[in-house]
Amino acid sequence: MAPQRRLNRILSELAPSRPSIGTLRLGDISYEVPAAQNAARLPRLTNVLDVADPVNADNLHFMLQKYLLGQDIFLLSQPGPYARRLAMMFCSLINSEYEYIALHRDIGETELKQGREIKSGGNLVYVDSPAVQAVKLGRILIIEGIEKAERGIMPVLNNLLENREMNLDDGTHIIHPHRYELLEGPHSTSAKDAFIPAHRDFRVVAIAAPVPPYKGYPLDPPFRSRFQARFIDPVGSMLALTAPFSDSLFNKLRTIILSTQYASESRHSLEAITTSSLAPFPQTALSKLSNLIHAFPPSEHLSSRQLSRLFLSLHPALVHAPFQAWALLSQQTEEAGLGPLGNLSTSNEDELEDELGFFGFRAVNITKSAVDGQADVSFQGLNGNLVKLQVPCGPKQLQSFSPQGTAEFLVTKRFTGLLTSFLQVHGLGYDISYIPPVMPSTASCSTSLLVKVFSEILGYESDTAHMYKELGGRELVMRRKIEAGGATSWEPSPLIEGALKGRLVHLSGMDVIGSTAGSLARLAQDREIELWEGKRIVAQPPSETNNNDSLSSCHASFRIVVTASKSQPLRDWLSDEHANMFFPIPVQPMSRKEESTLLLRTGCPQEVVKRLLDFASKYRESLSSDNTQKNRRLGTSSVLRIANRIAKFPWDQDLRAMINRSLLAEFLPAAERISLESLYDDCGLPRSRTLFNPPPSVENRCLIFPKINDPTQQTESIAIPQFDATQDLEGAASHVPYMDHYYDNSLQTGLMRDVAIDMEVLDEHVVILGNQGVGKNKILDRLCQLLKRPREYVQLHRDTTVNQLMFQTSLEGGVLKFTDSPLLRAITYGRVIIVDEADKAPEHVVAIFKSLAAHGELTLSDGRRVRPTRERDTDVAVHPNFRLILLANRPGYPFLGNHFLQVLGDSFSCHSLANPDVDSERKLLCDLAPELDADVIKRLVYAFHDLRRGYEDGSLNYPYSLRELINIVRHMRAYPKDPLEVTLRNIFDFDVYKRETIEKLADILEHHGLTVKNLGLEAARETTKKILEIKFEPEGSTELSKPKFGKEDPENEPHTGGNTWAGGTGGRDTAGLGGRGGYMRLYKGHDINQISDKLKNDVPDHIKEKAREMAREELARKLEALNMTAGEAQGYGTLLTAVQAHIAQLYDLLENLSAKEEERVWVKRQTDGELDDSRLTEGLTGETTVYKRRGIEEPEMGRPQIKPKRIRFLFDISGSMYRFQYDGRLQRSLEAAIMLMETFDRLTRKDKYVWDMFGHSGDSPVIPLVESDKPPKEMHERWKVVQKMDMTTQYSFAGDYTVEAIEKSVLEVGKFDADDWFVIAITDANFERYGIKPEDLKNAMNRNPKVHSALICIGEGAEAKWIPRYLQGRAFRVSNAADIPNVLRSILSTMVDR
Repeated sequence: MAPQRRLNRILSELAPSRPSIGTLRLGDISYEVPAAQNAARLPRLTNVLDVADPVNADNLHFMLQKYLLGQDIFLLSQPGPYARRLAMMFCSLINSEYEYIALHRDIGETELKQGREIKSGGNLVYVDSPAVQAVKLGRILIIEGIEKAERGIMPVLNNLLENREMNLDDGTHIIHPHRYELLEGPHSTSAKDAFIPAHRDFRVVAIAAPVPPYKGYPLDPPFRSRFQARFIDPVGSMLALTAPFSDSLFNKLRTIILSTQYASESRHSLEAITTSSLAPFPQTALSKLSNLIHAFPPSEHLSSRQLSRLFLSLHPALVHAPFQAWALLSQQTEEAGLGPLGNLSTSNEDELEDELGFFGFRAVNITKSAVDGQADVSFQGLNGNLVKLQVPCGPKQLQSFSPQGTAEFLVTKRFTGLLTSFLQVHGLGYDISYIPPVMPSTASCSTSLLVKVFSEILGYESDTAHMYKELGGRELVMRRKIEAGGATSWEPSPLIEGALKGRLVHLSGMDVIGSTAGSLARLAQDREIELWEGKRIVAQPPSETNNNDSLSSCHASFRIVVTASKSQPLRDWLSDEHANMFFPIPVQPMSRKEESTLLLRTGCPQEVVKRLLDFASKYRESLSSDNTQKNRRLGTSSVLRIANRIAKFPWDQDLRAMINRSLLAEFLPAAERISLESLYDDCGLPRSRTLFNPPPSVENRCLIFPKINDPTQQTESIAIPQFDATQDLEGAASHVPYMDHYYDNSLQTGLMRDVAIDMEVLDEHVVILGNQGVGKNKILDRLCQLLKRPREYVQLHRDTTVNQLMFQTSLEGGVLKFTDSPLLRAITYGRVIIVDEADKAPEHVVAIFKSLAAHGELTLSDGRRVRPTRERDTDVAVHPNFRLILLANRPGYPFLGNHFLQVLGDSFSCHSLANPDVDSERKLLCDLAPELDADVIKRLVYAFHDLRRGYEDGSLNYPYSLRELINIVRHMRAYPKDPLEVTLRNIFDFDVYKRETIEKLADILEHHGLTVKNLGLEAARETTKKILEIKFEPEGSTELSKPKFGKEDPENEPHTGGNTWAGGTGGRDTAGLGGRGGYMRLYKGHDINQISDKLKNDVPDHIKEKAREMAREELARKLEALNMTAGEAQGYGTLLTAVQAHIAQLYDLLENLSAKEEERVWVKRQTDGELDDSRLTEGLTGETTVYKRRGIEEPEMGRPQIKPKRIRFLFDISGSMYRFQYDGRLQRSLEAAIMLMETFDRLTRKDKYVWDMFGHSGDSPVIPLVESDKPPKEMHERWKVVQKMDMTTQYSFAGDYTVEAIEKSVLEVGKFDADDWFVIAITDANFERYGIKPEDLKNAMNRNPKVHSALICIGEGAEAKWIPRYLQGRAFRVSNAADIPNVLRSILSTMVDR
């Protein structure tokens, strides 16, 4: 058969190939270009690279060399469109068809091999992926974003790359063409049916950004070895994308941009992009600059503000870059003769420039063009020159320009200037990204309003797609559907539908989907994207004579506007890739004047508005970028809500109470709460009064809240109409809560009134936070009952998904059915929906409520949209009666919920519900149990208030609530003969093993005259003995000899009675439990048999004394082993006892953070586990990866390893600490040191934190206390640390090294290879005496921008009122020394839990 095979091979090689259409000559290479088999699959780019450019020609020459050698190519390029366009250009030159795959985290085997579809008639068919199509038909496969593919995915292609072989799911096998030709023999025909030859012309062009310096996953060595690499010169690619252009300003700016790139290359490769240097500009920066200058010729001189805005648009990462980078860039602009850059802040500096766009132009007119789908926009420059651009527009009538103000918004110069910038960028053909400020705690940036007005003045039909974390790259483009007959197919997503119909698509919350957003790069940059079943959107529409159903093109009017949720730090998502995809426009928040005008329009008095904005400005300035992600921001929506409330109820002007509600001040960490109180005092806002709220009543179909008894002002009653049942007959009949009993009290009535005002008068949605058991649900149910309001209810948990909030999915007769969830029912019928445990669900799930509350918008996964009014037939209109109420526990320890408030923004009216005040609680309990002694109830109430105070100051670690107190009263009412200690055990038995907690509880109870015999472990045993009447009488002799340890049982068998074994129970003389006459307790894990009290007390005095002596000797031996004396042990114990509760809280937090990094989530695309309801259709087609299961979430791209956190604690141990120790500052500092050492020693994952402790005094800025590599493991080592701190304060000379100590610590900590860096310092320095200025401290704390630092000022340092003003959110004045451990714990907790 060998001769026959050779003959067949010769004949196949002699067979005519595709006809040539010409000869390509690149340098020394000539190539006969063949005709294409399918012209529809050829590149159709409009952004074509210039072949004459030497950079392009050199790259194309290399690619042709590799193609002719049959080798696959790997292009390494900085993020941007150049490498993709180069690959497309190469395909055009050789007339090769291509397939394209954009990689992201959701790409799996199905997308790389074959998918499955069910066609009409129930037939299952396999659909080849682009990779399989390319290998079968001889096309070039372009794979972009290799660095984004999760590990384990790319090896699917390894054998295809190496041997041109792949096993497919339909039972066929792709094999090398030479091997296919060898398939001869009697069964060759049937064998060939199962084998498919890989086409000889098949090649792969892979594209990736180099890792490092860019974020991504490292290349798998076997995958890497199969490619020929080509590094794309960043400077060459940047120039190749820019059309030749001669302009003085352009030349200067081009020099700056290119020199920045060269400077970054001169550094070490691993430091090419660091937080402390000026990163290179994005790849498209130069081309954007060229187009902008060409369309809008600038004046000879740009103001510093105009220049700053230009650079922030070209290089948006400068928004979150350290000041050093901005200063370096400003130096270059000065050297170029352009002048210095303006302030990096996006806030207003010059009101005259507010209404100007780029280069000082201002949009002056917009009219409909004679050309269909076009509008004429006129711009006027500073020197009067006019620029007229023809821009795409929508089919609707254009709204007038300039837009007129309405009740909803003001047309200001700031707004007009931003709108002009939008129009300029739109006219240049770019999509827009509206970049939020680095500090989200600003006034409103008018984000949604700006997009809305922009759409209206251009007559666009707009669509909003709300992003959420679960959204995959495929769902951004298409979504599954099942036809009536059970056939599966695809339909376009809102984004693709908008692209085809020429809509303006607003992608809201783009920051939450992370690197998945990069899958849209080709659509944004080239207006091309791959769809389903071989369909493709191309830039150049197919001609009428060559119409192809597989091709379509984007409508010329299609535009994308991208905005962020502000819930993610900018550095986590604002990358070069994002900057290259869109044209960034930095935000400009409202000015004080604009915000004031907006508030005054509500009818709120001017003096109130002034006080409100005075406080808001200072509060926003006090927030640092570290804590603003978790704290309430007090944005314009929040202050507007307060102004609206005062306008509606002018007799209630308690600003402090309203701001406290908005900020949830009651639940702020101790350090932030201290700063907030200081701000209130600085702004002259008086403390709120505790007023009595009479119970409500129902009169004349209205819920009446009577007048508040306020002696200082005239108040009024509030009447709120009951719900009209005819608006929701079904809801009124079956969804109105019913309560048999409800006990009114002042505090809860006040909350009920405030929530009712928000819901029914101000039309607000509500968030209520509170401790457990304070009655959140009961208050709302009671309110809905009184208002006769139908309500829905849903409870969230860790496994809640976005789809579950929207519908319940079922499969009936092979067709997916979606049943509306309680949320959608509430939206449709106008009901109240209570979303309970909102803090327990993942943050990205709760995030969908933000757009629903703020704009009445929601995008459903079945294609429908929730909108304020119905715009399309499939829209779900939000009923005007719909209200959304989120319930959650307070943030932080011990509830350990998610920081969901950061993703909600200012869209909700916030309320905090504390435990009732003393009078309210007493009334409630007396109403509940009127037969109980009022004095006992009073004592219980006061005792529980002290218990809660103990939790707040850190001496107890559990927030005792109203629920526990109600349960005690119910027990006392039902079983009046039970002693008090038995009843209290129902609550306090949780802490039987926490001796210090039990002692604190006993002290508080005794203080209020509630004396109990015992609590804790002994009480539990005593009660059990009484109830069960268990008595143990040892057999044999009970005579005592003398105390001894006893024998050790190697088998550890249980021993009862006798005096032989150590660790026995109910015996005598030996170490054990439950017996008598021994000198020490010893527990071996067995059941305890307790001898009778009579026998236990019958111990001779000489034996008791002997036992005591032996106990003292044993303790001395233990202390000797610890290298401690009894006095030292007592001293350490005193310090330790004072901070035990702080240690418990800090330990639980740090331990929880370690666990949170390893917290399990739903991992999708699994072959086993639970069915994933979002992939049920794939399950019907037979795919195997349709399951989800709990697993460890993969770290974000670029962070394949989690490094430890580096922390340094810096204590003041100067002479003044000893001299003024009478106020407790030294004692509290020592306690704080013990708290830190004990906490870190107890952690199970000590590798997660690398910490040390240093001191500073008048002698030295660096005094080692605990080295990072030698943490104190034993008690005596920790004691020596506090002894050293104490003695240093006695012998140090006067002076202060606070600034130098902070600076050295920041520099030293920053050198460590860590996940995050922290320095927390304590000082009691008299800043004025030692000449320490605010700038000195600020510069020291900012010495390394990546190190987060905080300063606790105590003693004389706390007297400096400028501290919170100059060091916003980073310095804290602690006037009460007792608060030092609490504040230190609070700061550390806030820092690490970000």
